[in-house]
Amino acid sequence: MSMDEKKIRLRLEHISQSYVVKNEVRCAVDDVTLDVYDNEFLVVLGPGHCGKSVLLNIIAGIEKPVAGQMFLDGGRLLKSDERIGMVFQKLALMPWKTVMANVEFGPEVRGVAKGERRAAAQKYIDLVGLTGFEKAYPNELSGGMKQRVGIARAYTNNPEILLMDEPFGQLDAQTRYAMQEEIMKIWEMEKRTLVFVTNNIEEAVYLGDRIVLLTRCPGRVKQVYPIGLPRPRDTVDPQFLRIRKEISQNTDLAL
Repeated sequence: MSMDEKKIRLRLEHISQSYVVKNEVRCAVDDVTLDVYDNEFLVVLGPGHCGKSVLLNIIAGIEKPVAGQMFLDGGRLLKSDERIGMVFQKLALMPWKTVMANVEFGPEVRGVAKGERRAAAQKYIDLVGLTGFEKAYPNELSGGMKQRVGIARAYTNNPEILLMDEPFGQLDAQTRYAMQEEIMKIWEMEKRTLVFVTNNIEEAVYLGDRIVLLTRCPGRVKQVYPIGLPRPRDTVDPQFLRIRKEISQNTDLAL
């Protein structure tokens, strides 16, 4: 199915964001317009400090843009919405709570019955490969395992659109590759709409259905790349390397 035939879940129209820094107005995101399709794995790629995280914060309702508008399933999106979840780079797991308690926290706050929320949490704990660690505390886990907890926690909240803000940026290379495979496996099983931010070109090409390349700050959409490669993807395949090179040569700064 072509992108033109797929349902648009999220639409951003002329989104801009700026801040006052030392009595000077600085633009972080400028006139960003893009569509996110149903069940799509969309990657937002760009150099550091180009407004990628700002864009996700706006979608999540954490920040309000100075200009532009957003639509979710055709209706105006004016604030945070329970249909949208987010995985942050800094996970902010509660150190006094176990893996299970961290993962089921969202449904617990919403008043979901213990049996129901525990079953949902266990499903995603199993799915991210943490079976047997339900009673462990965050300080007993590796960096990759903590990321798995964060992903399970986000999915247990049952969002229709999941935002991921450079979730693997602080991991070592080997763990990062493993987590890329894990998130792809989970996405293929769950088929939710996913917007993933990264500054790593190889990661973007490995994961994305499409890549939205942003300019350096202020972030503007420079180009959108449809990635038609079959999955699982081979990072040394000539087609993979060709796309990676093309994006690299079009990027404002070396990533």
